[in-house]
Amino acid sequence: MTWLILGLLIFLGSHSVRIFAESWRGARVAAMGLNAWKGVYSIVSIAGFVLIVWGYGVARGAPVIVYSPPVWTKHVAALLTIPAFILLAAAYVPGTRIKRAVGHPMVAGVKAWAFAHLLANGTLADVVLFGAFLVWAIADYIAARRRDRAAGTVYVVGPITRDVAAVVAGLLAWAAFAFWLHTVLIGVRPFG
Repeated sequence: MTWLILGLLIFLGSHSVRIFAESWRGARVAAMGLNAWKGVYSIVSIAGFVLIVWGYGVARGAPVIVYSPPVWTKHVAALLTIPAFILLAAAYVPGTRIKRAVGHPMVAGVKAWAFAHLLANGTLADVVLFGAFLVWAIADYIAARRRDRAAGTVYVVGPITRDVAAVVAGLLAWAAFAFWLHTVLIGVRPFG
């Protein structure tokens, strides 16, 4: 569990700089340059992610049951991950109505993903992992929306085909992950 927690602190900590230390981040970007900042940020994020994956795998080897979710929660989780994938796709398709309505679809998708997994999984490692991501996503979403309001950010909408592309890409990614990649990468079959 120690490696999982350390990975979460590093990964989510690096992703929380804009929440808690926006002026410090700005000073570092000014001093280092944007590309150098992104390089350091990427290295720290990848190190944290690797520790999360490894620590979660180790923790799953000796599970501590916190609660036993009923079977129906797995079905609800599968349904909740559909909008999570669509929101993730919408974060990368410029000019969607989804982005205009949500503001920060990737963070909203992380919230849906984390909440879905908390519903369906009850080990201590699951609560720590998905709970940490849910708390971070809520805080990040609030901070990002506050920055948008302060800056007067308006998300421009393009043709409806961009929304269609985001929905189709999200559904395809969800299907690939739900029916194949989740089993290959995580070792858990969502539908089986």
